[in-house]
Amino acid sequence: MNSMLARRLVRTVPVSIRQMPRGRAFGCSAACRQPSAEPPQENSTTHFGFKTVPKEMKESLVRNVFSNVASNYDVMNDAMSMGIHRLWKDHFIHKMAPAPGAKLLDVAGGTGDIAQRFLEYQDSTNGDSTSSVHMVDINPDMLREGERRFADSKWQQQNRIDFTVGNAEKLEFIEDNSFDVYTIAFGIRNCTHPDQVVREAYRVLKPGGRFMCLEFSRVSNPVLAAIYDMHSFYVIPKLGELIANDRQSYEYLVESIRKFPAQDEFAHIIRDAGFTTIGKGYENLTFGTVAIHSGYKF
Repeated sequence: MNSMLARRLVRTVPVSIRQMPRGRAFGCSAACRQPSAEPPQENSTTHFGFKTVPKEMKESLVRNVFSNVASNYDVMNDAMSMGIHRLWKDHFIHKMAPAPGAKLLDVAGGTGDIAQRFLEYQDSTNGDSTSSVHMVDINPDMLREGERRFADSKWQQQNRIDFTVGNAEKLEFIEDNSFDVYTIAFGIRNCTHPDQVVREAYRVLKPGGRFMCLEFSRVSNPVLAAIYDMHSFYVIPKLGELIANDRQSYEYLVESIRKFPAQDEFAHIIRDAGFTTIGKGYENLTFGTVAIHSGYKF
């Protein structure tokens, strides 16, 4: 009788158990007690700021936002951050400390300020004229702003920079193991599947290559967080309205920051993709307003 009951129990246990939501203790929850025979369905919606939209719509919605802001992007960055974004980006490049001859893939490269800082660093610090940048952005209007930045530069004349319109989640035009450094600055939070972006970064980097991400993050101090929220939700949209005649796009950009994973959660995504991180895997800047995430492909 006991052996017959055991056989019946074995037949009723599912082959795989649905993954528990992150943060929940693994125990005998209702999900364990009542397993579903149906395979888990991928959620067909995602966030666009604070709105919920079908996943297939987000890419075009984000593209429209950045087409709207492209011509005023650099001016608005100065206004929104009171110029501090320049210090963040300078620190980002110095933390990278690229080796001479390094090949950089700058994804969501936008107007090219990360690419320019990289090339300036290589020229001035390493005395290097062989390093190069491949800039990728899903938005052709943003990429054209980058092309304008480099149009008459020595780097363009030396064929050390090129540009491709492409999706960070699907870099089919990039071969495996082909770049030394991968950067994405203030771009990954706008992607539908940030985890897929990080996996693509791992694929295209050479062994020993480095993934670096500069992104808005979470302020932990409650007093500073309240000040930051006031600046974000009231000042930034108003600046967008006054400078760029576009309040709505800047409301989305602020909302997208709040929907992006916190520092520790994103560091976990980076490690899940295969990267090795040092310490906690990130450095907070300006009280956590932004964070630099880093991982190595070993």
